[in-house]
Amino acid sequence: MAPKNDVCKVKLNYPCQWLYKVIGTDHEQLHKTIMEIINNIPCEISISNCSSSGKYICLNLEITVQSEEERNSIYSRLKSHSLIKIVL
Repeated sequence: MAPKNDVCKVKLNYPCQWLYKVIGTDHEQLHKTIMEIINNIPCEISISNCSSSGKYICLNLEITVQSEEERNSIYSRLKSHSLIKIVL
């Protein structure tokens, strides 16, 4: 049995497609914010889900990332933006 502090890390081959789930409250602003953060890199943005009250919307951001550094950088920039509530 592996020790609890061992982390199993998946090996990714770059470039690769990556999917971020981005949750916020305003569809248009969320879409615009994502485009600004990724600096207009070609991507697909689609609606994933909405909360039952309609307050929150989840958008799928599908993008080709060139490296782990780029993948993590995009995640960090999305996560740190004030209009974005959650990034998965």
